[in-house]
Amino acid sequence: MPPLPPGHLFGQDTLVSGAILSPFTQLRRLIEGIAPGHARPIELTIGEPREAMPAFVADKLAEASGQLGKYPPIRGSDALKAAISDWLGRRYRLATPVDPGREILALNGSREGLFYACVPAVGRRRFAGRPAILMCNPYYSAYIAGALSVGAEAVCLNATTRSGFLPDLDEIAADKALLERTAALFICSPANPQGAVASPDYVRRALALARQYDFVLFLDECYSEIYTHEAPVGGLEVAAGTPERFQNLVVFNSLSKRSNLPGLRSGFCAGDAAFIETFAELRNMCAPQVPGIVQHASAAAWADESHVAAARAAYSRKFDLADQILGSRLGYKRPAGGFCLWLDVSQIGGAEKATVTLWKSFGVKVIPGAYLAQCGRDGTNPGANYVRVALVETADQVGEALERIALVTA
Repeated sequence: MPPLPPGHLFGQDTLVSGAILSPFTQLRRLIEGIAPGHARPIELTIGEPREAMPAFVADKLAEASGQLGKYPPIRGSDALKAAISDWLGRRYRLATPVDPGREILALNGSREGLFYACVPAVGRRRFAGRPAILMCNPYYSAYIAGALSVGAEAVCLNATTRSGFLPDLDEIAADKALLERTAALFICSPANPQGAVASPDYVRRALALARQYDFVLFLDECYSEIYTHEAPVGGLEVAAGTPERFQNLVVFNSLSKRSNLPGLRSGFCAGDAAFIETFAELRNMCAPQVPGIVQHASAAAWADESHVAAARAAYSRKFDLADQILGSRLGYKRPAGGFCLWLDVSQIGGAEKATVTLWKSFGVKVIPGAYLAQCGRDGTNPGANYVRVALVETADQVGEALERIALVTA
């Protein structure tokens, strides 16, 4: 893929022409024709949870089979939105419940919501000049696709060791001209792939910037239930303590990571009631509906925590293996959240070379960090010297893969 302008991706043509490739397409091309260097290859590329899904989900789907004969409610059933509101209240200790009717919207997985949300974000006010959508870099593909689809300037904010693997809010605050034409800011916490967790003060400051310059803070919290020690703070939790409540804030979550249900395609967004209303009307025109049977099963999943705790314990065991096997190799440090490792491979040639080496010599497939990011405003790609390793396989497979990865430093 040819290099794109540092920090900025110009024009809808960048998206529609296919200039931005999926990281998995880039990986396939990178190692095409290269045989794995082990009789038992191990793939740790896709962030697809493999832990047990809730046992009751299949029964709940069957229980609601009659709903296949009618169109499902686009905003989400009352039962689903009530279950989400109850979960948010429990999880974030909210004194005042999130209003199921005005502040919650069901999504067909969080990805479509993150993409479509860029439309009302740009349409909610006028801009002097071209609107900009800011995003953490590395980023999730839906952020950049959403920005470019509405003709906004996609501005990539490098998240590095220096900034704690989150966008540098001081740098953002200093660029008033950019903030004045900002329509939205995407932040992921826990961050994918670095696992960094935003502090309450960080969220509070990002929200203050959103309100000062009247843009929407989009918090992607899809990894919120996978953490090492303390449960990550949530955007609604921070905003609930402010006089403006959820104004200028929308959070996104789903059952994919929390409940090991990536195939269910069920998520939600919650927050600013005015934004949710506009967003709901947009989705009513053109977005996919969450099937009624899925909404029924999802309500049950949001109400149950036992399967979530079991999955979190399983990931903890895998990180224990990483602690033991990797130690401090490749800059490893146990992340605060998520289920990925962000390993520094600068000593073995950088992202692409290390990926080829791990596959060709050890039969372990990982993603080059450079494929998960673009060049930021300083002209550097924050993933150029990293690989992402998703700890989604069984503990035995993860342990074996980590043993092989450790050999690359021998």
